[in-house]
Amino acid sequence: MNVITTPKETLHLKPKLRLLPRAFPVLHRSQSVQLLPLNTSSNSSLTSPARIGLVSQGGGSIDLWRRYASDKFSEMGLDPGAGSDKMFNETASIVETLKKANSILPHVVLASTVLALLYPPSFTWFTSRYFVPALGFLMFAVGINSNEKDFLEAFKRPKAILLGYLGQYLIKPLLGFIFGLAAVSLFQLPTPIGAGIILVSCVSGAQLSNYATFLTDPALAPLSIVMTSLSTATAVLVTPMLSLLLIGKKLPVDVKGMISSILQVVIAPIAAGLLLNKLFPKLSNAIRPFLPVLSVLDTACCVGAPLALNINSVMSPFGATILLLVTMFHLSAFLSGYFLTGSVFRNAPDAKALQRTLSYETGMQSSLLALALATKFFQDPLVGIPPAISTVVMSLMGFTLVMIWSNEKEPSI
Repeated sequence: MNVITTPKETLHLKPKLRLLPRAFPVLHRSQSVQLLPLNTSSNSSLTSPARIGLVSQGGGSIDLWRRYASDKFSEMGLDPGAGSDKMFNETASIVETLKKANSILPHVVLASTVLALLYPPSFTWFTSRYFVPALGFLMFAVGINSNEKDFLEAFKRPKAILLGYLGQYLIKPLLGFIFGLAAVSLFQLPTPIGAGIILVSCVSGAQLSNYATFLTDPALAPLSIVMTSLSTATAVLVTPMLSLLLIGKKLPVDVKGMISSILQVVIAPIAAGLLLNKLFPKLSNAIRPFLPVLSVLDTACCVGAPLALNINSVMSPFGATILLLVTMFHLSAFLSGYFLTGSVFRNAPDAKALQRTLSYETGMQSSLLALALATKFFQDPLVGIPPAISTVVMSLMGFTLVMIWSNEKEPSI
């Protein structure tokens, strides 16, 4: 039997059922309730003249009352779900903003440089003992943002990877040796200055090159990551050996110490990031949105602090000469990577994109690693001046190219 009732009447129905005699038909869960309109003049969907179908008194009644309550809120001009939707949208907006923090990195680098030159105390608190953990954090960020799929896709282009590796550890060290020798022989600068220029040329590629490639040619960002990761992973052996070969006759080089330091600063943090991403993906996803902001702040300190701490040497009479030599070194590296790639991949459909990518790889070095090694393994503080200047010059030149190439690149690429 069906009992016809309205939503308001059912509010009083259950308490009264217990007092009714047995002869009165009591509702059971298996029976149904037919809803009649409360007010046929209402515009609500629940109170429209149209007859609403049968609804079970079990789970369906809950749904019915949710709809009824929602309808009443709507009649009063209220939206009970609006607050939660707004909160969700605001949270999503904050996360997206955090993820896009890297987009202001070029401006942060420039601002850090100007601030360090105008007011050195703003960065002098960030002493050399913080360089190694700061660089380790950047390496951890690279690891947690990488996965095996990126590497598998990029390894389908071994020729480009090999050319990028040769640019990192053959062309670049030769250029560094030339400019380091010119610093001592032609410009009569102290030997540690020449050693610092050579040290910059012996380190692995900078992670900023990956971001520069992403801004210019997103499709080749995984390839850039593989090239940088490969040069970074092998830096544990290649950088100390190149330093011994090119600097060893001028200054003593602690090869074993460099190997141990690079393992701690580069390999271990990247491995930790990869493992965290693989074994604890939920934790990685929770951390990842905050990494761009922290990386930008980290980079700002790593750019401003070396200048602030070496402000007297940078502003000395030979500071302009070091700036000129370091700038010419990076410019030569950018151009070498660009034109060498053009000659090798001239017939490739994405030749221009490859030229830009390998230009970034060859021209942008991990100057922070060179600075950390110079601070830890060379007694003369002058060795750290070229890496400190290189950190700024390399970043500004790289992102200047990003702006130029982003505006001029071919639409098809």
